[in-house]
Parts: sequence; structure tokens; C-alpha cells
Amino acid sequence: MKKHVEFKNHQREIFHFQLRLFFGIGFVSVLLAILLLRFVYLQGVRHSYYQTLSESNRIAIVPIVPNRGLIVDRNGVVLARNYSGYTLEINRSKTADIEATINDLSTLVEITNKDRRRFKKQLAETHNFETLVIRSHLSDVEVARFAAQQYRFPGVEIKARLFRDYPFGEKTSHMIGYIGRINDTEVTQLEDEDLAANYRGSDYIGKTGLEQSYESDLHGTTGIEQVEVDANGRAVRVISRTAPVPGNTLVLSIDIKLQEIAEQSFGIYRGALVAIDPNNGEVLAFVSKPGYDPNLFIDGIDPQSWDELNNSPDVPLTNRALRGQYPSGSTIKPFMALAGLYYHTRTPEQTINDPGVYYLPGSSRQYRDWKVGGHGSVNMFKAIQMSCDTYFYGLATDMGIDNIYNYLSRFGFGKKTGIDLEGETSGLLPSREWKMKRYNQIWYPGDTVSVGIGQGYSLVTPMQLAYATATLANNGVAYQPHLVKEVQSPRSSENRSIGKPPLYDLNIDPKALDLLRRAMIAVTQPGGTAVYANMGAPYQIAGKTGTAQVVAMKQGEKYNAKDFSERNRDHAWFIAYAPADKPRIALAVLVENGGHGGTTAAPIARKVFDYYLLGKEPKPLTPVEVKEDEQYD
Repeated sequence: MKKHVEFKNHQREIFHFQLRLFFGIGFVSVLLAILLLRFVYLQGVRHSYYQTLSESNRIAIVPIVPNRGLIVDRNGVVLARNYSGYTLEINRSKTADIEATINDLSTLVEITNKDRRRFKKQLAETHNFETLVIRSHLSDVEVARFAAQQYRFPGVEIKARLFRDYPFGEKTSHMIGYIGRINDTEVTQLEDEDLAANYRGSDYIGKTGLEQSYESDLHGTTGIEQVEVDANGRAVRVISRTAPVPGNTLVLSIDIKLQEIAEQSFGIYRGALVAIDPNNGEVLAFVSKPGYDPNLFIDGIDPQSWDELNNSPDVPLTNRALRGQYPSGSTIKPFMALAGLYYHTRTPEQTINDPGVYYLPGSSRQYRDWKVGGHGSVNMFKAIQMSCDTYFYGLATDMGIDNIYNYLSRFGFGKKTGIDLEGETSGLLPSREWKMKRYNQIWYPGDTVSVGIGQGYSLVTPMQLAYATATLANNGVAYQPHLVKEVQSPRSSENRSIGKPPLYDLNIDPKALDLLRRAMIAVTQPGGTAVYANMGAPYQIAGKTGTAQVVAMKQGEKYNAKDFSERNRDHAWFIAYAPADKPRIALAVLVENGGHGGTTAAPIARKVFDYYLLGKEPKPLTPVEVKEDEQYD
């Protein structure tokens, strides 16, 4: 039996081999094509992108924080400055146990309970910062001691920083303000205003006062340094550097010596004083007492210090000059007199008989004059000189609230003055519309009577009253009040003056102004309510005293300070300008619970006038004792 013999089909095998070879070559070609296209894409289309990434790994962009601008007074005395120092900082993202780290650090450098409280407060309030300060102002010995042990503390480092310092402390606190660490809200605000890039590397920003109002001037422009780094992130060399531009210097119109004299003149009293040059609106002194130490806030105030300030019955954090709202008392009377002349409600010669009490027509309601038995026959001059309440009760009633509102608002009452500080309040100049909106009540004639002597619903700030007094002193020409006189740039060609043309001219009748001036001079002369303010002065003072009630009195009840606790006693006001014939300074003084303007507020004004006009520190004035039956408004 023959076996079946199969012969190989060489043609078919060759075909299959060539087919496999074709697909293999095609597959490899496709892979090579993909690699080639990818190469072209990476090296051509995406070249710039990857070059940038490569450079960013090789080059570090380091922000250079600019020096914050200085703040100086009109004579060049520094009120806010910078100095360098070392801080010990913890990077929380690189520190596993912060509390244990702080405990270990305390064996090398002193870390007080106050430091710990402040650090915990920062830790709770901030989230966008990598490092937080646990200790500031390290000594050279402490720096050396930590440097030798730094390997034990990953995430902890020493940095050299610029610190802000306020050498006059609480004397300028409400005016200068302070800086503090940037919080999350401020970061968001900077991003919204497209300013975040200029704050890279910056930890601080102005929080209050001029530090806040002029933040854009004081901060400066952040510089940039391109540094080549190795694989371990160590700097190798500086490739390029754009120097930072320091912040501008603020030159204030304030005379710090005048400021100190004004502040010290309050003694144990609380209160406020604002002095203005009526010829240009420059603020010469700006006092709110008590103040606080702004240096406490720079690194974040510790909770204990914050509680002491925030819960103090003296409320040192309140800017009384800008935000304190008080009844104006009799300081409103010169402006009421001008309104009466403007509307022809009274003439200078017209007299009334003051029996010491005023009755609203058609009513039995009694409004008492400050002087028992009254002042007898009184014209406008004497009404201002002796601060006759009865005269102004009748004037207000006859003039009406609408005319009062319209005229007094021209002097800025009920409005913000626009001074270059944030947070100003507008006081209150009441009107029919205001009362209906606030209380849903109509305006009653009795409401007008109280407004006539600066009581009732009326409220003013010391800043407002100083502004109105300066406008009166300048014959009705009003200037914008401002604390900053000039902004000096590191490039001297870019300096700019803050002074502006007059805001408006009230065009007051010269005869009316002359009457007011003579009457206000008489206030400070024998027979006036502020006679002690002008005793022995080689210049004339035109002024007006005022008393603002803190506790409302019952009808017909006589005020006696001894019947009230210290904080429930009347506030004392004094407004004035000098020299009376050619004013160079106008001011408003408020002494909280000081009683009568002539005995507490006016002597403070006298000390300020003496220094500013005579160029020398005044001698202490003898305290004035006033008997109860001799008290006056």
C-alpha cells in the first residue's frame, strides 16, 4: 500500500510571509509616524509651553517687598517709620505638630504666653499664608542659638523683615492708625481690585487711619528677582532683578508738638479736639483721648490686650473726633443767629425780655434758661455773649425747623466733612422728613425749641463743629479739611500737593459776620461765658461755650453735677478761632462729662492757641473753681 505524500506549497508560504512582513512594516511605520508627529507637536507646536515649564523649574520668581512709605509731620518729625528685625516663623504646611514644635522652640528662644495667644489668634483667622510669626524681634544671640539647632525643626525658619513703628504711640493712634497682617477678606478684595500681584510677598496692609486711607501711596511697588536654582531648590545665581519702588512719604499738616500739647491738656478727661487752618483746610491737631498703642496691632494683638481695650469703659478704640456724636449744646447759637439774620427773623437790635423761662406759644410747657431769673433785656449780641437760652428758644420757634435745617446744612451739619480718613460719621441735623422716616411721627413745635440750643435730636461730631467754625472764621469760605499736606514720591518730580481750591463761599453778609465776631470776642471777655480762656492773652479769641446734656432733666429741674455720677455729667464744648481779626487757627474742643465749656474746654483751647500763635509752650493755667450758683452754659 502506497503512502500519500504531501508536497509543500511554497507559493502560499511565500505569500503569507510577505503578508506578515507587510503588516509588520506597516505597523512599525505607523508607530514611527506617531512618534514623529508627537515629536513635531512637542518640539514645534508646544515648544514655548514646555520651555516655560523648564525655565520655571530652573528659575524661581522671588518677590521683593518694597519699603513702606514714611509718615511725617509738617516739620519733618517722623510719626510712622520702618526698622529691620528678625522673626521666627512656622510653616504650618510643613509642621506636623505645631504645639509640640512651639514647646521645643521655647527651649531655645523665649516664647511668652502672649506670643502663644497671638499665634493662635493668627492661626484661627488666616488661611492663605504659609508661615506665621511665633516670635518677633529676635536678638542676635537668639538667632545664633536657633540657627545651630535648625535641623531639628523642619518648617521653622528665621526671616529678616521690616517692622512698622509708631514712636508717638497713643498720641497719634486715631490719626495715623496702624497696619496689620492681611486677612482672607483683604486678600479677596485685592484680587477683585486686580492688586494681588503687587502684594506678593507682603504680609501687611493698612487697617485704620491714614495707613488705610493712603494705602496705595504707602505700599509702593513690589520688585521681582529671577533666581536660578539647582535640583534641590538652592539658589545658584541671580538672573535678573527689578528693584522695588518704595512707598510715598506722607507729609502731614499736623504739628506734632501742638498735637502733644493738646493731648496733654486734657489731663484726666476724655474728649476730642480738632484744630484747622481756616485759610486752607489743613488740620493742625487731631486728638481723640484716650487713644491706644497702635504698635500692639502690627503682629496681631493678643486676646488679653484686645479684651482690655475692647471692654474698657473709656472706649479707647473709638475715634471720638471723627465718630463721636454729641449734642452741640450752645455752640450752635452763632450759626442759629446767622440763620435768623439771613431769614430776617431777627435784627441785631431787636430785644426780648428773658425772665429765665420760655413758654411755647399756646402751651404750658416750660423751657428753662440756664440762668435762674434770666438775663433781662437781651439782643442778639448779648444773647451770644451770655449764651441766653430763652432768646434762642424763641428764635428757633419763629424761624421754624425747615429754615433751620436749610441754613445749618450749608455749614456742613448733618453731613460728612470728607476729611481724608475712613469711618467718618455724619452726625444728625433733624428735619420733618427725617423724623417721619425714623419714628413715623410728625414734627412738633416743641422739637424745634430744643434744636435751637443744640439739644433734642441734633448731634454733631467734633470734626463737623471744627469744620463749621473754620468756615465761620474764614467769612463763609469753606475748604476741604485734610490731614495730608503733600505726598512725596521717591521720584521727586512726582510729588503732589493735597491742597485744593475752596469748596464754596456762603456769601454771608459782612455786617452779620462782624456782629458774630464781636459777640464771640465778648464771650471771652469779662461778662462772657469763657472769660478765663482769654485772660492775659496778647491776641483776641472769638469763641463760644456749650454744654451738652447726657441725662435728660425733668421739666423745671435744676442741674447739679453733684447729683450725677461722673459719666452722667454734662459734656463741655468750646469752639473758637484766633486771632479774631485775622484767624490762623480754628478749633472745636469736647470734654466728655466736663461740665461747662468755659471752665474745662476753653482752657485747653487757650493752651493750643498760645503754642500755635506765640511759638512757645504755654504756662499751665490755674484751675477754675465754679460755685454751683455761678455755673453757666
